[in-house]
Amino acid sequence: METLEELITDFPFAAVRIGMLGAAEAVRTIAAFIRRNQPPHVVLDPVMKSSSGADLISREGAQILKEKFLPLADVITPNIDEAAALTGQPVRNPEEMQEAALQLHKMGARNVIITGGHLDPPTDLLSLGPGRDFKIFSGQKITGSSTHGTGCAFATSLACNLALGETLPEATKAAKQYVANAMKNAAPIGKGKGPINHLYSF
Repeated sequence: METLEELITDFPFAAVRIGMLGAAEAVRTIAAFIRRNQPPHVVLDPVMKSSSGADLISREGAQILKEKFLPLADVITPNIDEAAALTGQPVRNPEEMQEAALQLHKMGARNVIITGGHLDPPTDLLSLGPGRDFKIFSGQKITGSSTHGTGCAFATSLACNLALGETLPEATKAAKQYVANAMKNAAPIGKGKGPINHLYSF
């Protein structure tokens, strides 16, 4: 907490991206910081499990995240598995993504982006609130083993584009394109899932 308070007194935050929180105490600490300072453009990537299936947040932490943290974020960016874990309902296609988004709004989320990179074609859904239209962002399936970190990259790119003044639909489109380009330009490393190429534009 001292580090966060020192940072925010040193310079203003244009956007905040929150990823893996792990323990319940971390969830409480970050939530208190956000509530007290109210930085603009809070993007919450509710990381629940690793790509290998390991739990990345405690059960108590996940419960606090659902109850206390969702209303604090301007937008949350769960993938289809995380959306299913948060809502307790299956999320396997665009129709179920819409149902999950509505449930997440009922749980307090203001804006919801459910990413479906594992779908074919890859499909992301943006919901700007109950009663408003859903926006679908489709892409092309990219084959290869360099897929590690796509969710983190998407949420971070989204926060950066919001900080630059783009609207949420514009930032969503830009973030999806960034991840696609970083995957297309990645070089395979080792036998497992390798990282995407964050420096492709250079």
